[in-house]
Amino acid sequence: MNTRNYLLTVFFLLLGSLGLHAQANLLNSRVPQEVGQLNEQQIEANDESPLAYGYVDDRDVLWSKTIWEIVDLDERINFPFYYPTDTLNLASDRRSLFDILKKNLSRGKIKEVYKSSYFNEKMTYPEILESLVLVDTLDIGREQLNNGEPLDPSYVLRFNITSKEIRQYRIKGTWYFNKRLGELKYRLLAICPVAPDVNSLRKSEEEQDKDLVELFWIWYPDAREVLNKSSVFNNRNSSQPITYDVMLNSRRFNSIIYKEENVYEDREIKDYIFEDALRQLLESERIKSVIRDFEQDMWNN
Repeated sequence: MNTRNYLLTVFFLLLGSLGLHAQANLLNSRVPQEVGQLNEQQIEANDESPLAYGYVDDRDVLWSKTIWEIVDLDERINFPFYYPTDTLNLASDRRSLFDILKKNLSRGKIKEVYKSSYFNEKMTYPEILESLVLVDTLDIGREQLNNGEPLDPSYVLRFNITSKEIRQYRIKGTWYFNKRLGELKYRLLAICPVAPDVNSLRKSEEEQDKDLVELFWIWYPDAREVLNKSSVFNNRNSSQPITYDVMLNSRRFNSIIYKEENVYEDREIKDYIFEDALRQLLESERIKSVIRDFEQDMWNN
């Protein structure tokens, strides 16, 4: 068995074990409370540790290119990252990607969080909350305060960025050609949820979409452990769910490249192709073709 077939075998065995998460014991349960309970064999086979990345020596990297992409949550193929937005009536193992990230940030299980994709300045959880929550007081409430009266809670408005407000994710990753394996590989480096500015939540939805901001950038290897414990709904087979870590690492999403590393200080496509969505999309496809064709050209020359 060659290396490729071995890796494929391990991958499908991993997917099979991940299927124990979703509706385990569903057909054998006598009462609803028994659904999801694992037996001893299932617990032993259910390894929640993410598949470790293989070591890549710098001398084995013949070529590489770092790109930034947009994963638009309005696209149907990307819905598993967006839904469910309301988790009150669903099983505890079904959560949106943003909900998983936010909860584990609050619990301190994800620590490598930064303000930009260049990882220059770290963010604390209070700083993250500040970008997600807005508390505003109505004019009549301000009048109460100015008159020395107690503030009526009904005059205080609270706005929160939740899973429902997330419009897209931006990811940063590197494509590289491993000359030892003779393959073009991809390594996801960072992920960032994008939503309307919290100060614009009182506006209409169309106006909100004009003020999209990057909330925070997470160094992806630091989040793999928690993402590998969170299941994603499988449209093709609900008895065999997969995890967010598998979804992202296997690139089971549709994306558009909006920036690549370049000599012009990594300028975005929109900075040199102005107000022309079609040409910007074609430029994104051109960059994809350059990456895709590199591996083919290695064997054609």
